[in-house]
Amino acid sequence: MIRRGKTDRQHRSRHWIVRQIVCALVLVLVTTFALSLPYQSQYDLVVGDVAPQDIRAPRKASFVSDILSERALAEAIRNIPPVYTRSDPEIARLQRARSRQILDFINAIRADPYATTAQKQAWILAVAEMRALSMTVVNTILTLPEANWNQVQLEVMQLLDELLRQEDLREDSLPALRERLPSLVPMDYAQDEAAVVAGLVSGLLVPNSFYDEAATEAARQQAAEATAPVFQNFQAGEIIVREGSLITDLHLETLDELGLAREQRDWREWTVVFSAALLGTLLLGVYLLRMQPAVLDHARQEYLLLLLLALFAALARLLIPDSTLLPYLFPGAAMGMLIATTIGYPAAVGSAVFLGLLSGWMAGFSLSITVLVMLSCLVAILSLPNNEDTTAIFRSGILSGLISAVMVLALSPADDPFQSLSFLLEIAVSLTGGIISGGLTLGALFILAPLFDLTTTFRLLEMSRPNHPLLQRLLREAPATFHHTMMVASMAEQAAERIGANTLLTRVGAYYHDVGKLTRPYFFVENQEGLSNPHDRLDPHTSVEIVIGHVRDGLKLASEYGLPADIRAFIPEHQGTMRVSFFYQKALKLVDNEAGLLDEAQFRYPGPRPQSRETALVMLADGCEATARARRPKNGEEIEAAVQYIFDQRIQDGQLDACPLTLAEL
Repeated sequence: MIRRGKTDRQHRSRHWIVRQIVCALVLVLVTTFALSLPYQSQYDLVVGDVAPQDIRAPRKASFVSDILSERALAEAIRNIPPVYTRSDPEIARLQRARSRQILDFINAIRADPYATTAQKQAWILAVAEMRALSMTVVNTILTLPEANWNQVQLEVMQLLDELLRQEDLREDSLPALRERLPSLVPMDYAQDEAAVVAGLVSGLLVPNSFYDEAATEAARQQAAEATAPVFQNFQAGEIIVREGSLITDLHLETLDELGLAREQRDWREWTVVFSAALLGTLLLGVYLLRMQPAVLDHARQEYLLLLLLALFAALARLLIPDSTLLPYLFPGAAMGMLIATTIGYPAAVGSAVFLGLLSGWMAGFSLSITVLVMLSCLVAILSLPNNEDTTAIFRSGILSGLISAVMVLALSPADDPFQSLSFLLEIAVSLTGGIISGGLTLGALFILAPLFDLTTTFRLLEMSRPNHPLLQRLLREAPATFHHTMMVASMAEQAAERIGANTLLTRVGAYYHDVGKLTRPYFFVENQEGLSNPHDRLDPHTSVEIVIGHVRDGLKLASEYGLPADIRAFIPEHQGTMRVSFFYQKALKLVDNEAGLLDEAQFRYPGPRPQSRETALVMLADGCEATARARRPKNGEEIEAAVQYIFDQRIQDGQLDACPLTLAEL
């Protein structure tokens, strides 16, 4: 059982990641283009341009220069040297003890009468601190007379102790100190003995003073806090940049502060717009991951969402900027209703907020347009019933238009008689925009549904009608299966309602989950009332092939009758990869219960296991109905036992491992 927070999203395939990156990049680029409106500027300059003329300050001005302040701050921080800890005496004690251990070890090696010279050399070099010793030094250690060796040991201990106690040894200072070691050995030692002392001490030297990051950062922070902001001061008429000079970032900052430059299609505007588009896209993606992650798992839905966002962003770009009435005609509510009916309410709400912010930016950061578009979308989305029809779409569109009209009155009150006519026009256009949104939604649904193989509410309602050709065939040719289907649909629908799954999808999917039995209806037990069982005349291998084959036959019929993918998924997933136990046990008896002689995979459905809560509910309801029909329970306790048996069996067989059903929901 997969629990929330530990889903397959933790193990995304490379294809999934590439798709997310591509879709996000497309949305960012579309949004950047839609937001990049031209602005006029007095001086359209970028870093590296040549000043076309002397540019003077139009007035006296004083402002904090972010660039100069940052430079001063960086210089103050750079002047703070690294802070190190005081030398640690404990390290000296530890290294002295370690040196005594190593010297004792060498003494033992020197005294070993049985080891060869090569073995003794290898043993010494195996010590971590001695690995850098040359073979000459190692041989000297092994061949020194005992009296000389004792003097060497004393000198090693004494020199090491002096160095560790008297100096702050840091990691970066050790190489230079090791190079000086031969000169620190007293001159009364022979050259080879001095080399031994220097080599042993070199391996035992370790830092006793360390870089203190916290203290260094504190000192730098203190220096940063003590650094005052740097002001730029100009008198009226003072030259900011002379003709022919190269424009620097400092010049541009001054031009911006004095109102002599505008963010017009330069790299800064593109950076700001691109960053805003990227941030909006990322926030929308995070929102979808939290609220409706299935959208990002289904390529069709994700591409549709991207298409709708791009189309309505382009439409907003055409209608909203530099216009008085057209923004109120913008049918943004249509996007919300389209996404709500084809993908889901959470995705629609997130997209409505995204489109509202986008529209407000296009209108010159207009709060009224932002609220107008966002609110009209949200009202249209939230007013849609679960089982919306044509009239429901129109009602939601008209309601969004009414809300837009109210917002026009609330946000733009008329202050004089000459404005009354414009307000009346805005109200009328807002109402018209709501009606257009409803019509556009209906038209787009009929176009997009076949293109994206969408399971819209309209298609589900159409397929739920008893006069659907495939249901009519099921009723006529396999009436018992039809009855079984209705029972399963009723149970699964109620369960879906309890856990907040899609009730309509669950019910309609249950209607068609067993249509494959139409190929051989009398090979299934519910259709054998009063008839002989044809499986009695067949071997279990043939029987199981026929039974399992109803999944393949069902998928074929579903394609012939044009059932959408979400409904087709119920056909294989309601059986998952379960074993047909009856025929498996029957086959076992034929081989004297030798399971090794049977290929169990031949007795299992091909799968896949349920991938959604809705298909999992139909699997459970299907098993419960069949078990209850076989056991004929006489009271509530027996019914509960039958249900618990099915639940336990499906869980233990791993049939629910691929779907997001939780134990709490079960």
